[in-house]
Amino acid sequence: MRTLLSFLLFFIVQFGSVDLARAQADWPNRIVKIVVPFPAGGSTDIIAREVAQGLAAKFGQPFVVENRPGAGSTVGTGQVARSEGDGYTFLITSSHFSIVPSLYDQLQYDPQKDLRGVSLLVNIPVILVANPSTPVKSVKELIDYDKRNPGKLNFGSSGGGGINHLSGELFNYLGSTKLVHVPYRGTAPAMQDLIAGHVQLMFDAISTSLPNIKAGLIRPIAWTGAKPSAVLPDLPTIAASGLPDYDTTSWLAMFAPAGTPPDLIAKVSDEVKTILNKPEVKDRQVAQGVEIVASTPQQLDERVATEIPKWSNFVKKVGIKIE
Repeated sequence: MRTLLSFLLFFIVQFGSVDLARAQADWPNRIVKIVVPFPAGGSTDIIAREVAQGLAAKFGQPFVVENRPGAGSTVGTGQVARSEGDGYTFLITSSHFSIVPSLYDQLQYDPQKDLRGVSLLVNIPVILVANPSTPVKSVKELIDYDKRNPGKLNFGSSGGGGINHLSGELFNYLGSTKLVHVPYRGTAPAMQDLIAGHVQLMFDAISTSLPNIKAGLIRPIAWTGAKPSAVLPDLPTIAASGLPDYDTTSWLAMFAPAGTPPDLIAKVSDEVKTILNKPEVKDRQVAQGVEIVASTPQQLDERVATEIPKWSNFVKKVGIKIE
């Protein structure tokens, strides 16, 4: 009996391995879904469609972007975290990924256990912008105005818990200001209200703000990162404008469900690097202020492992809560 059981176990393992290998060799043989946990039109959606188009051209199957916004990106991210790791579902998301674990008490997934990094795609500088009617043109003027009019200025964001939201909270913390956060369901509606003057300020990815800056619809105030971007090299950073400890940068990355085979993840990661470094793609992104990274899966997992505790410490210190 023991010999028979051993033989059956060997049979199952061997033929199961053959089936798995065959499935990987045939991948993809149907539509592959890339979930973006934000509405269409934002920087994450734009990059996702660039990557999807390149992957479809390479592998000969449709790679379809599905926008699943809601609850600070946790709806779409949770969907991917619960998906089968068969290579037919991926996630492209933003810095929200490392921030939301410290903001939501009942998060339905573990970002480090339920998802695996594929590639850190790009870094996107964040810029503080204002409606032209807002009576401030610099960080110093903004802080001085807020001291005289506490709580009068609002800043819009693409939703609670994102880098745009936390950039504003960090500004309040370091500048002792009282800017009021107004969350939206995505970057596009927040930008529309900024242009219309319903909110006065926004901390936004340069890739979505730049066209509106060039059109004169919004006014750039300062960069949030450690150095200026080449697209507006004369614009100062917030750190150089009186808040030396200030530094935030947005990033976009691709993830897969935890059960996805490492060889398949590596294959997709390598192709994503090729896509993003094509001259026509790279030039287009750099012109919008976007920095191409195209990291390995391990480098992305290391970035996440560093950022989750960093943002957790800040959220606890400030007492930010998302209901």
